[in-house]
Amino acid sequence: MYRLHPLFAEILRAHAASVIVGAGTLGSFPRLELMLLLLLTGLVFWIAHVHAHLFGARLAQRPPDRAVVLRVCREEWTIVKAAVPPALAVAVGPVLGLDVQGGQWFALSVAVTGQVGWSVAAARQAGAPGRLLVLSALVNLVLGLVILASKLWLKH
Repeated sequence: MYRLHPLFAEILRAHAASVIVGAGTLGSFPRLELMLLLLLTGLVFWIAHVHAHLFGARLAQRPPDRAVVLRVCREEWTIVKAAVPPALAVAVGPVLGLDVQGGQWFALSVAVTGQVGWSVAAARQAGAPGRLLVLSALVNLVLGLVILASKLWLKH
């Protein structure tokens, strides 16, 4: 059965940042709506990945049994977990004195920081040498900056 390689798991974390950018272009979402949007899109991505893996198993003439379904669901749960830190950032925004837009920027910063941090952790876990750890961090930082720039550009 296919399993997501840890080195590519950071790509899944970018979905939260893109959701925040998209939500920001639609106007001021109340905090609860943005949190739900983040978590629900994480669930939708998770369901799509689980479905794709289970459908792939069927194509290989191996109908998935309950154990396979549960294993795939567990393995792909990282997608949902990636949406939690930005959603929590939106939730604690008021405690930090942030308005809705400030909460969006805080959540976006959390998402990009997580994307960079987890890319380095995944590369380290995969046994990548130091220069690839740095490269992974830089690539994910650039991707995060592109997302941040998109939010700025879409606002003007």
